[in-house]
Amino acid sequence: MTPKIHLIRHAQGFHNLCQTNSNIHDPLLTRRGKEQCTELQVNFPYHAGVDLLVSSPIRRTLYTSLMSFEHDIKTKGLTIIAFPEVQETSDLPCDTGSSPEELAKEFAGKPIDFSLVTHDWNIKTGRWSPAKEAIAQRALEAREWLMRRPESEIVVVTHGNSRSFLTMLLSLLPLLHNT
Repeated sequence: MTPKIHLIRHAQGFHNLCQTNSNIHDPLLTRRGKEQCTELQVNFPYHAGVDLLVSSPIRRTLYTSLMSFEHDIKTKGLTIIAFPEVQETSDLPCDTGSSPEELAKEFAGKPIDFSLVTHDWNIKTGRWSPAKEAIAQRALEAREWLMRRPESEIVVVTHGNSRSFLTMLLSLLPLLHNT
């Protein structure tokens, strides 16, 4: 069965406040971003059906997932799968994630599965580069991975540009599989 996928852009991070903040490496959420998480937790209409949480391994998306779906995590025993294929698409410092070791330390004891986060996921070259071909390939792999999941309703907390690539592939996926 094809799962229902809810794509959510992360809450406001410090990099969203001004252009200069694009130089902040892997920024955290602002106070307003935390308020947005609370608003999403209250207003998201599909909590009842959610049976999988997936997040970009960038800190602002992980915190958006933890805060916005705290009740689902506690009551359903859900774990967030950190999935590098849905990370942000540019190589700006604000869009470059922290090392797996730093993430493991910062999120120790939190219900996050980092098993898919490779040692090089945050090095913006090759597979992880900001080149359109690399982004399109990651988006295709992400969509295929999500479609193979056994869960029926999946929340993916990602980024604006990543979300665009993922949704663009919705219309192209049948064509890509027929070639």
